[in-house]
Amino acid sequence: MVEGLVAPMSDTDWSAIISDFALKSRFFISLGVPRLKKALLVSAVLMLASVSFLSCGGSSSSGKPPSGLTERVLVSQNVSSPTASPGLAIIDGANDTLAHVSEIRAGSSPSQMAISPTKQTVLVFDSINGSSTVEVVNTHSESSSGSAQLAGPTTSMVIPVTTSIGYAAVASATLQGYPPGAIEVMNLSNGGITTMIGAPNAQTIVANQNGTQLLVFSNDSDSVSVVSPLLAVNPVDTGCNAPQTPACTVVAGFDRPVYGFFSGDGSTAYILNCGAECGGTAASVQTLNLGTTPPTLGPSVPVEGATFGLISGSTLYVAGTSPTNHACTGQSTAASVCGRLDIVDLGSMTVTGSVVIADGYHDHLDLSSNGQLFVGSHNCTEIGNVNNPRGEVRGCLSIFDTTKPGNTTALMPPDNGDVTGLQGFTSRNVEYVVEGGNLRIYETPNDVLQATQITITGKLIDVKAIDFF
Repeated sequence: MVEGLVAPMSDTDWSAIISDFALKSRFFISLGVPRLKKALLVSAVLMLASVSFLSCGGSSSSGKPPSGLTERVLVSQNVSSPTASPGLAIIDGANDTLAHVSEIRAGSSPSQMAISPTKQTVLVFDSINGSSTVEVVNTHSESSSGSAQLAGPTTSMVIPVTTSIGYAAVASATLQGYPPGAIEVMNLSNGGITTMIGAPNAQTIVANQNGTQLLVFSNDSDSVSVVSPLLAVNPVDTGCNAPQTPACTVVAGFDRPVYGFFSGDGSTAYILNCGAECGGTAASVQTLNLGTTPPTLGPSVPVEGATFGLISGSTLYVAGTSPTNHACTGQSTAASVCGRLDIVDLGSMTVTGSVVIADGYHDHLDLSSNGQLFVGSHNCTEIGNVNNPRGEVRGCLSIFDTTKPGNTTALMPPDNGDVTGLQGFTSRNVEYVVEGGNLRIYETPNDVLQATQITITGKLIDVKAIDFF
């Protein structure tokens, strides 16, 4: 029972109230006070409605979701077994415990998630038996509110400002007469796809703050597509295919671009050129001026690798693995290949530091509230066995302390597996890490596993905090 609410009433309690009301009604009417009859009936109806609200609608009164939690974390689990079913596990982020409610159903094989800026909607990609579906989860009701059937698998989804529209990059989407690939516009209120915007081999999508522009990145391309989804024509806009429609501008001159960031005012984009790691020439961070028509390239700065990054203030942390400069200098490890974390000052467009980290394809970065940068990759060099730690154990996770001036060393925790999810908090010094299909909780003051851990049966994929904390 939630403190401050009336406990649910039994059938016996209700019978007593109704009998008492009937008795009093007959008493007043027998005394010849007819005007009291209507008033008494109205009062009784209001009283019963009020008591019913308190006993049955406590969650509405408190504003809490069905789980009763105010600091919730979702973890996607996509394996079926005799002891586990696919879904989104709900965790109490205040004390690292599983909620005492059933998990949220989100298809047969939920994996990656995307969350809206308001935290009211979560998109969950579900792919099983050749079907590619995006499940829409309402975080207030903690239940599915619909789904959208995509034309193929996606590895990138976004929800801009509104929670009624979502975008997914689908490399295999078919547009008759054009190369495969599109941005699919999802109606999250009614379900379904409203528009397909042609974008050949679309792999990754990034939205600006108000959702008026999208940066679209395609595999094995030296161009970036700048899409204006509000200009697209329903139901199919050929978009970035030649000849380009008003909904798309393709900007050339990059070197295997894979990701980007919008500046705060949206006038500039910082593009990560993957370079040699993705079959190109050289990795760099390249500016793109969006205030001109068409957009124009600006200054760039070389880096060792650039597949993913994170901006904090005027600093860009960018990670990657160079095919040539990948020595593990400064690290005591059996690995012969390591990645790099470069620190870029965006004001001067210069590299101010470089740190050796675990190798692999980096696609997850998260900065804790006390300045610990968690860097995750997949397909890295695995060392040892966490289940039989007789020597060095290393996986795809690196942790870099950004608060130490001149720090050039990252920690590589003793764990194995790909990193597929990272989630930090503003109210607690902990970081949730999904590595090797398991959830790990690190205490960020020391960057070690905390004493309290959560065991969730199955294979975990992603983790998202769905409350403001």
